[in-house]
Amino acid sequence: MSDNKPVVNLISKPENMLKTVYTACRTCYSADYPINIYNSTDDESKMLTLIERVISSGHFSTIEHIQVSFAISNVSRACTHQLVRHRHMSFSQKSQRYVKEKGQFDYIIPPTIEKNPELKDKFEKFMSEISSIYSEFTEAGIPAEDARFVLPNAAASSMVASLNLREMIHLANLRLCTRAQYEIRILVKKMCDELLKEEPWLKSYLVPKCERLGFCDEDKSCGRMPVRGNS
Repeated sequence: MSDNKPVVNLISKPENMLKTVYTACRTCYSADYPINIYNSTDDESKMLTLIERVISSGHFSTIEHIQVSFAISNVSRACTHQLVRHRHMSFSQKSQRYVKEKGQFDYIIPPTIEKNPELKDKFEKFMSEISSIYSEFTEAGIPAEDARFVLPNAAASSMVASLNLREMIHLANLRLCTRAQYEIRILVKKMCDELLKEEPWLKSYLVPKCERLGFCDEDKSCGRMPVRGNS
């Protein structure tokens, strides 16, 4: 069994992210060449002020020039099935077709089951039974791509995920919501934390969307912010 926490590492990002975003923003309002804007700009406060104004106006193409990549492991297939629904991301995931499990496969136990000793024991026994059936199939010559049909959503997986800054902010705004499913919320929080270590100026953007909107626009609210339309 795996430890239940996702493992996330930032493996790639632009060296001069802030200047790149600023140059994209400034180019839209300047007669000067973009390269001159890039080379002549070092005032962080000035750059941040313009970026905030441009992003707040909805001019999101200016942050699509930034691409970041993460190495992600120890997440359930249930979690990765949610993550791959974000259409402006790129994924390279551990294949259950080409990678044959040997022995007990790693799996994730939800906290609600983890804290109940009796149910946790049943869960672990069931995972062991699935592993035995999977091994029986593969040892009988069933291809891994067919034997994998018995593997559960709990099975642990790993991937490399890449996305631009616009999608990163969108991902954070949606998946950091307290009503998001717990595992993907933890995963995205770790992704944000990794990026913020290198780019702390993004702190006010990598938040639940209610923090930037000042209200909740979901059908159901956790109560942190006023619901849109309610007085």
